[in-house]
Amino acid sequence: MHNVGLTYQTDKQMVTALENINLQIEEGSFVCVLGPSGCGKTTLLRIIAGFHQATNGEVLLDNEPISPKPDEHRGVVFQQQMLYPWLNIEKNVEFGLKMRNVPPIERRRIVDHYLEMVGLLQFKKSKSYELSGGMKQRASIARVLANDPRIVLMDEPFGALDAMTKEQMQDNIRNIWRETNKTIFFITHDVEEALLLGTHIIVLSSRPGRIIKELHSELPYDIEEGRSRMYRSEKDFVIKREEIINLISS
Repeated sequence: MHNVGLTYQTDKQMVTALENINLQIEEGSFVCVLGPSGCGKTTLLRIIAGFHQATNGEVLLDNEPISPKPDEHRGVVFQQQMLYPWLNIEKNVEFGLKMRNVPPIERRRIVDHYLEMVGLLQFKKSKSYELSGGMKQRASIARVLANDPRIVLMDEPFGALDAMTKEQMQDNIRNIWRETNKTIFFITHDVEEALLLGTHIIVLSSRPGRIIKELHSELPYDIEEGRSRMYRSEKDFVIKREEIINLISS
């Protein structure tokens, strides 16, 4: 992203949501974006996804401009699970593959692979309303991964989950990232979540959103499943957490 900005007109005024965003995302990295409410985090994600078009600057993927519309290279996981309630989990996950005319045998292989990865293979005949919130979100992640995007965009995907389920989902997405080596762009309000998941952490200022801090971390490579809590009290973790909280609240 080179000098990216976005301005829009409301009924009363012009609003600058983002300003002078310069960002290089390495393939295979886990990028976490933090900032105060209304700073443009979701707007930034939507520009990468192709839902919004930047009014300034350029956004490139492999040195080619990103098209101002969704495509198979960028998969989005929202906070609210966007599953079709009239389809079972298997049919939800294969939906994009079917739209792309992937042959049925190949579709079944891909769907089973990703449902097994997120721990839902035994629930593939269930409808979404029969699953818990965490299971629905895992199904949403499987559906995105099944389309094999270059980058997975996640907009506060665990924000509505209870604390225990959230911790389990953090372990789950960290394991998926390690296994698939996908590039993940992850919006969160939770500073500890960003530190536990992000190899590249970006902090935005209040509106208009500008990048005021970037951190790089090896921690997500080291965390063992179910052991993330032990890192929260480590000195370096606490120092980084307080630094980011102070930046966001200042």
